[in-house]
Amino acid sequence: MGITRGLVITVLFGIVLFLLIPAYVPRPRFIPGFAPPPDMWPRTVSMLGMALGILLVGLSCSRKTEAIADPEDARSIRGDTPLATLLTRFGWTVLAFALFIGSVMLLGFLLSSILLLMAMLILTGYWRHKVVATIVAVALPLVLYLFFSSALNTRFPVGSLFKAIGI
Repeated sequence: MGITRGLVITVLFGIVLFLLIPAYVPRPRFIPGFAPPPDMWPRTVSMLGMALGILLVGLSCSRKTEAIADPEDARSIRGDTPLATLLTRFGWTVLAFALFIGSVMLLGFLLSSILLLMAMLILTGYWRHKVVATIVAVALPLVLYLFFSSALNTRFPVGSLFKAIGI
């Protein structure tokens, strides 16, 4: 089971690294000074994801992992949650990411990220702690946005709605 997971993770990050980034992240011919190219962080995350997938495959091949493996692994992970409920949550997760991609150009990266994180917290059940979840959903994207835009001079989409308002 771990080998399959590792291969799927490696393939997905490989698709992002070798197909999606070259096709959708423009790389200018000239980059002034020591500024990182726009595709640096997506490539870094994709390479780390591939490395983790390969590491999972390697660890799954060891004999210690096979001895510990539980035949009821999937049942113990999902507990008493029916498979239909898990598939419904997966569908909502895919829909949330699709809406995030669509909303970035309209609402901008920051607001879309906050809404996506709120949706993920609701889908994982962490929304029971509403105050903490709201603070995390607003503060984490804001801190990451400020770090990348200030320290690394990375530009993010502002959103056509805020451009029309003049913000």
